[in-house]
Amino acid sequence: MQKTTTYSSSKTYDLIITSMLIALVFVATLLLNIRLPIAANGGLVHLGTTMLFTAALLFGPKKGAIAGSAGMGLFDLVSGWTLWAPITIIARGLQGYLVGKIAWSGGRSGENMGINILACALSIPVMVAIYYLGEAIIFSSWIIPAASIPGNLVQNAVGLALAIPVVAALKKTPYFRN
Repeated sequence: MQKTTTYSSSKTYDLIITSMLIALVFVATLLLNIRLPIAANGGLVHLGTTMLFTAALLFGPKKGAIAGSAGMGLFDLVSGWTLWAPITIIARGLQGYLVGKIAWSGGRSGENMGINILACALSIPVMVAIYYLGEAIIFSSWIIPAASIPGNLVQNAVGLALAIPVVAALKKTPYFRN
């Protein structure tokens, strides 16, 4: 009986943490964003990327993928970017997974800040490429989506610059110490 209770408590705790991460990504994307006045599709720079990186670095690939895809996908659905939601779900889910997978590889658990920076940096071209391909399909053009690349790069650079010190500070707290 004790084993079932522990398993149940663990699953409940896992669900709560994952839900909170989704909410943090969603809120950071919704409330902390700047629309870019470029090209036909504009663009959006937001702090949801900071939360995606933070979630993946602190909790690993599964939670990073779920938080990124669900949090930013939900934002697209409720904020007038509905057409982009499928692209976002794929791009941000894969980005969160890659960051977490690299940062947590070799038993590191997101502890090595150099690897964390590398993990975030390596995920950026993947995210940009998925959005580029998705927008190429939407606009039936290989040229129009190029206008969103600078905004995507700025958004990811800001996310990386903010997430790394936040993760470094949180890793020093008792909750995240191994």
